[in-house]
Amino acid sequence: MSADPVIRRAGVEDAPALALVGAATFLEGFATLIPGADIVAHTARNHSADAYRAYLAQPVGRAWLAETETGAPVGYALMCEPELPQAEPGDIEMKRFYLFSRWHGSGAARSMSNAMLAEARALGRRRLLIGTHHDNMRAIGFYRKIGAERIGGRRFEVGGSVFDDHVYAITL
Repeated sequence: MSADPVIRRAGVEDAPALALVGAATFLEGFATLIPGADIVAHTARNHSADAYRAYLAQPVGRAWLAETETGAPVGYALMCEPELPQAEPGDIEMKRFYLFSRWHGSGAARSMSNAMLAEARALGRRRLLIGTHHDNMRAIGFYRKIGAERIGGRRFEVGGSVFDDHVYAITL
């Protein structure tokens, strides 16, 4: 592996890169759980450049890219107004947080989470909410390491498949 990815704040002009890495990392993470046609339709709808532009247009919409030394995106984090059922006034959501498996353990996830937590605090938010698939033990372990506690669950539908997610919160 080459040098660790560099983390930088992403802007609306980065929407195509966010869409690319968003769709690819979602596919990497869920290709064995979601039927092919459903995952293709889901990523086309939810990981388009326009979808990322819409998140970044929110007053609290923020994103960070993890990039190689060549500038290729290999991960990202997205924060927005909460869409989780446990949301309360003053909350913000870590909507997406993905890094290609090749860069797991590189420190990029820690750097992205530090940037996100600092920004959530700067925005005056009370809690950062996180939803993740119930058996994504690597992510759950990481979220717990950065201070997340489970506060509930939700159902997440992709095509005809329904998944159970755990919902976590980090008090800021």
